Amino acid sequence: MLITDTTFRDAHQSLLATRLRTYDMLAVAEAYGRDNPGIFSVEMWGGATFDVPLRFLKECPWERLIHLREKIPHVLFQMLLRGSNAVGYTSYPDNVVREFVKLAAGYGIDIFRIFDSLNWDENMAVAIEAVRAAGGLAEVSICYTGDILDGKRDKYNLKYYVNLAKKLERRGAHILCIKDMAGLCKPYAAERLVRALREEVSLPIHFHTHDTAGIQAASILKAAEAGVDIVDCANSAMSGLTAQANLNSIVAALRHTPRDTGLSLGKLNKYSDYWEVVREYYYPFESGLLASTAEVYEHEMPGGQYSNLWPQAQSMGLEERWGELKKMYAAVSGILGDLIKVTPSSKVVGDMALYLLTNNIKPEEVLEKAATIDFPDSVVGFFKGYLGQPYGGFPEGLQQAVLKGETPLSVRPGESLRNVDFQATKEELEHKLRHSVKEYDVLSYLLYPKVFIEFAKHRSRYDNVSVLPTDIFLYGLERGREVSLEFAPGKSVIITLLGISDPREDGTRTLFYEVNSEPRNITVVDKSLGVKIKKNPKADQNNPSQVASPMPGLVVEVCVKVGDKAKKGDKLLAIEAMKMETSVYTNVSGVVDKILVDRGSQVDTGDLLLEFK
Repeated sequence: MLITDTTFRDAHQSLLATRLRTYDMLAVAEAYGRDNPGIFSVEMWGGATFDVPLRFLKECPWERLIHLREKIPHVLFQMLLRGSNAVGYTSYPDNVVREFVKLAAGYGIDIFRIFDSLNWDENMAVAIEAVRAAGGLAEVSICYTGDILDGKRDKYNLKYYVNLAKKLERRGAHILCIKDMAGLCKPYAAERLVRALREEVSLPIHFHTHDTAGIQAASILKAAEAGVDIVDCANSAMSGLTAQANLNSIVAALRHTPRDTGLSLGKLNKYSDYWEVVREYYYPFESGLLASTAEVYEHEMPGGQYSNLWPQAQSMGLEERWGELKKMYAAVSGILGDLIKVTPSSKVVGDMALYLLTNNIKPEEVLEKAATIDFPDSVVGFFKGYLGQPYGGFPEGLQQAVLKGETPLSVRPGESLRNVDFQATKEELEHKLRHSVKEYDVLSYLLYPKVFIEFAKHRSRYDNVSVLPTDIFLYGLERGREVSLEFAPGKSVIITLLGISDPREDGTRTLFYEVNSEPRNITVVDKSLGVKIKKNPKADQNNPSQVASPMPGLVVEVCVKVGDKAKKGDKLLAIEAMKMETSVYTNVSGVVDKILVDRGSQVDTGDLLLEFK
């Protein structure tokens, strides 16, 4: 049996802001590739490991791929591709998906695990064709949810999955993947599903699962007995909880059996020692899940989302209501029609749950209050059909209430989107940044326009911070410590922090340091000193001319100015909180009299945003 090591993609699903930094991966990559040639593939990319490096780590994911490909030339690299969503959260024009696949294959991705968050094969067709055209391996997924052993939950039963697998085989899949993103496929369900697929399709079968419930090693072993070809695991130091099952233990369990993996347990344990030390740097970013939990069978939250939703809740002041949020997540999934939950559909459920809890709206009240609710953009986009068509259709009454009269798409989203002019986009981006850009920068910008611009500005100001050791990047340099930084091949500097001045009234300090023994100093703002935050006035909920913030977050767009005439339904501004964006629309018609926030303003729930005359 073959094994895919997921460590290099996610490290551990609980590591919020990172998965892993390139610095930590490169340190061990070359030796790992040499010592573990029997690994089927190394999972290198996914949506989170494209978004997160740009958004939080200020690293270029394409550079990460290039550097790791150089270090590990003889092992297959695998990535997750969200069908028409590529590695983003919405649907993109077909030529963007094709160009992304072409570039990814050119820079080193061999296997593309293609999936659609709604299991709609129409949404995967373009990606499958693109991968085959680029000479890659198309590993196409059936996303598992529900429980095929529970006769009462018959929406996603065994017949549903078998029929879907047959469709994907006809679509041109090279490999079939069972993508169990929440770890819901229990041991006997895994055995039954693999056996059924073995009988009905001729493709190699790859089983991916998460270990939130702590029992997925048993699911892997039962799948192995049923004839599965490939399974996903994570190195032991990064395994378990919301990550994948323990690679080292699976290797040991299958030793001296017909499904022996042939991998060296001793060598894998050596790398576990390395990752164990590295993981200590990331502990502050863990999800708070201290032990495996069968609660996942109730909320059905994907492993990757569990670790992201927790910090989102914290940022919105909901950490004390985490238990309520998990229950709300399950309830929202129900009112949305028992959705298959994987990015980006899982984001729809999470955003809706956060919104309802923040505004103290019960799920059963949504229809009644829909006219006055500014639903998160992801929820509106879902009901507009921007992610595709869910199995069983949309909940009709709720769809009409959310769209407020708009007509939804009934076709594949890519069909309605105009192809992108890459040259024009490149020129636009270079004009914004005032410097030349690479072809992959254009793709990053198309997929994450706001995030990429912020990343590019950060790199222009601070250069490539991926060369910083992880402890320094996350926690800063200690006084008296000397560090050597290699910022280019053969080019390095030695930096020593000598001292830090006392704080000034304006909250700044001066840092005294040496660069290659030459004294330097710089004045910086010390955010730890605390800055008095101006409190925004609250809106009068009974005054229709006042517009209140529906959630805490950052104002990322202001669409009107004082004196503008706005009619009911016009977009006023947009607020973002930890990747969740909500547009605020006016419920009245009138002239904008006052705007109390700007782009970049931090607001809280209920804050007054603007007033109409």
